[in-house]
Amino acid sequence: MTFSKSMPQGMIAVTLVLGLLWMAPLAPVWAGDQLSQGQTLYVPVYSHIYSGDREQPIDLAVTVSIRNTDPAASIRLTSVDYYDSGGKQIRRFLEKPITLAPMASTRYVVKESDKSGGSGANFLVRWQSQAPVNPPLTEGIMISTASQLGISFVTRGVPIVVTKP
Repeated sequence: MTFSKSMPQGMIAVTLVLGLLWMAPLAPVWAGDQLSQGQTLYVPVYSHIYSGDREQPIDLAVTVSIRNTDPAASIRLTSVDYYDSGGKQIRRFLEKPITLAPMASTRYVVKESDKSGGSGANFLVRWQSQAPVNPPLTEGIMISTASQLGISFVTRGVPIVVTKP
């Protein structure tokens, strides 16, 4: 990475954080031999985090990225739902199911100005396929570049079992 003297400190911080995230090894949440025909994935995200002794909130933009990791088969996203810290559903991102072609991806964004999710927000992503496939890689990416502060981090979706009441 190269930095120029004219580059603002905030941009240097963002570049460093993104560079460190890129280099950090992330353990996969699935094993290559565990194929599936569908799952419900829990993706933790944060519309804001707290900083300092006075717990000053820092608002974050959220991107949920869903990547079909199967090179030969499509998957079908049946729902992408956003929940707040209290567990209340805030938004449904899909009006109807969509198909992700092999190796295709899609994303859903919660704006930095949208504080409705809170620090314990999350997504539930439901997907299915006709035959057993590699599960999709689902990540939550949070970022803020306000003032001279640059913050970014990534979370991974994990499969959960949903029982009917």
